Amino acid sequence: MYSYSPSPSPAPASPPPNQHLYSPGGPANPSQPGGQGQPGQGQGQYPGARYSLLNKLQHGHYPQGPHHHHPQHSFSYPGPPASPAYSNGPSAHQQQQQPSHHTNSLPPHSHHQQPHPSNGGGPPPQLGGGGHPSHPSQGPPPHHLGGGGGGGGSAPGGAGSPHPSSNALNGGGPLPSHWAQQLTLAQTSRATNSPHHHARAAHLAARGQGTNAIPITDPNRPASAVGVAAKGAGGLNGVHRKDASVEDPRSASAASTRTTLSKDASSPGLAAARLEGAASAAGGDKKEGKNTWTTIDMGGMNLKNLSIALFRYAFLTTLYIPHNALTELPPAICKLENLTLLDASSNKLSTLPPELGLLTRLRDLFLFDNHLTSLPPQLGTLHLLDTLGIEGNPLPDTLRSLIEKDGTAALIAYLRDSCPVPPPPPERAWLAIEPDVLPQPDKRPEETFSLLCYNILCDKYATGQMYGYTPSWALNWDYRKELILQEVLNYGSDIVCLQEVDVEQYETYFLEHLSAQEYDGVHYSKSRARTMSGDEKRSVDGCATFFKNTVFALVEQHLVEFNQIALRRPDFKKTEDMFNRVMTKDNIAVVTLLEHRASGARLIVANAHIHWDPEFRDVKLVQVAMLMEEIAKVANDFARLPPRMNLAEGHDKAPHYSSGAKIPTIICGDFNSTPESGVYQYLQSGRIPNDHDDFGDHVYGTYTQEGLNHRLGLKSAYSHVGSGAGSELPFTNYTPGFKGTIDYVWYTAQSLGVQGLLGELDSQYLASTVGFPNAHFPSDHISLLAEFKLK
Repeated sequence: MYSYSPSPSPAPASPPPNQHLYSPGGPANPSQPGGQGQPGQGQGQYPGARYSLLNKLQHGHYPQGPHHHHPQHSFSYPGPPASPAYSNGPSAHQQQQQPSHHTNSLPPHSHHQQPHPSNGGGPPPQLGGGGHPSHPSQGPPPHHLGGGGGGGGSAPGGAGSPHPSSNALNGGGPLPSHWAQQLTLAQTSRATNSPHHHARAAHLAARGQGTNAIPITDPNRPASAVGVAAKGAGGLNGVHRKDASVEDPRSASAASTRTTLSKDASSPGLAAARLEGAASAAGGDKKEGKNTWTTIDMGGMNLKNLSIALFRYAFLTTLYIPHNALTELPPAICKLENLTLLDASSNKLSTLPPELGLLTRLRDLFLFDNHLTSLPPQLGTLHLLDTLGIEGNPLPDTLRSLIEKDGTAALIAYLRDSCPVPPPPPERAWLAIEPDVLPQPDKRPEETFSLLCYNILCDKYATGQMYGYTPSWALNWDYRKELILQEVLNYGSDIVCLQEVDVEQYETYFLEHLSAQEYDGVHYSKSRARTMSGDEKRSVDGCATFFKNTVFALVEQHLVEFNQIALRRPDFKKTEDMFNRVMTKDNIAVVTLLEHRASGARLIVANAHIHWDPEFRDVKLVQVAMLMEEIAKVANDFARLPPRMNLAEGHDKAPHYSSGAKIPTIICGDFNSTPESGVYQYLQSGRIPNDHDDFGDHVYGTYTQEGLNHRLGLKSAYSHVGSGAGSELPFTNYTPGFKGTIDYVWYTAQSLGVQGLLGELDSQYLASTVGFPNAHFPSDHISLLAEFKLK
């Protein structure tokens, strides 16, 4: 086996599959060319010639499926549209029966070993990268199923075949460009059947030898050839470094093991054992950040199974396993989460594991010339996939006609919207928290309240471009808004802080339904609404705070517009960064001043949505600093108001607050900042130096002259879920591209204590989930819920 570091060129990433049982393919040795003893195959015929591929397009619009009942909620939702291919779910025994000519006439599988006739005797063309053939000036080769393939009997596509040829399907006109490319890629794949073809081509290119093979490229680096990438770095046993650093002994050891594997192709057990050693060596490099290769080529080795050690190489971006005798792909392949290209062509695969749908970075998935009669609908989550190579498989007309006419994107969309809804996760556990201090000997009754914080994902942001892994019906606002409302009502929190709520939905949906449950609300839109009118203004999102009017009374409400505050600050007027970076962002916060009806205790609740872009860490820090200053001003004014008079029985008088810092305060929302950020450090510790890394070289008046300070003594509610500084939930935002904690509930520890928290999501459910939103979670964020006690 050769492993190597590809040169810079775009290559796609791939996701892993699930646990299916796979029936083995034909008994023929894949390393032998077709010939005598193989009925229906002529000498030199390509291995996919026994399958029909091109059928007439019979695909129409997606039929609308019946409504399904959500197990966790008391309302109906549309669910996935009914699908002829997946009418009863994704299991093999539930799939629609295939025509008898597919299942009863599969001859043994063989592989063509001769060089591609158009290759001029040199190394055969290479498959990968953007999917372009090695001879772009050459038109697509004739379809290998179109008859004339030698051998007696009825070759598909020939006379009497139930499947017409490509030209017949297209009325004699030219093929669609995407389908012509698919056929060309399939021909190229069949010509790359020698052992370690891609690795050998890369090795020759790195050594500067002439070859007409396309050099392997690295999708994660700018375009350049392997030879250029390896120049000056040297190579050892097929390993070529991306940089010019000195060869590491551990890399050499791993490389030697990988090279030796190619000599043991006939002994899968020995190869697997040596792969274990290679995985250990590579793992050592990975821990020190010294991985020097991202591609493995195990093609043409007559492998019948894959060692589990292979799946330790989570850094791989490209995996070639074509022209082997594999009858299944292990579900553990999903651990190779960085794959952008996976080539499993010319094997004996009859099914694919659903776990392949977890490889969301995949851009090329080549499955040419296998025995696939269906595709798992979980592949619908491969939203970045550019090319799905299925030519040479006896797939049903429903799937084949889609990709023939409209390409890979259409087939992926069909699979995504047809995928059955998985079982819902268990309810999130409620975590009881030990009190920070012992209860004081006081005759006053305990005053507790709960607060829910939730970024609900505004409808205008929930697009197929942003969330291509989500079924269209689950992304629809009419479906999502019911899930959101049901979640809010189920928790029954005393205070609800929502982000990304537009005016239309606040007034016509949330306020209408929540007011019926004794909630009052406050909503402000982002600053851009100032320049708009009519329907355009009503579509602007903002922050909404609801509270139970039987528990709290609203005293005041304040809008914090960060760009307007910046405009009023005299020390900011001379800084270009303030105008160019801060003033152009229209984020806001909503501050509500509440009084507890029973006790007269006061509470300040700030609901914020901070700028999202990671490139603007300075802006996030400045926005939070301005928020803390505004809260301090509002709190001091609040402390000077006379106390509440009408109190419940058992309360003699309302608490007195000598300053605003003594009033219980909660600051929550979507801060778009991880626990390692300056924003988190500032809120937690109360100070940030003027030269903090997040400021960069930008200038923001006294902020970058004196640093930042606040005196509230804040603590994150979810810091109780772990030990040590920065302990939080594993994530609050869950998408394929980012899984991390960016939402928080901060509280003043001297006046409030946490009694309980809503816990984490079920790990087994997450292991098979690509990202949110999905059928069970209506936003890309999860909700935070905490119960507090007034001290």
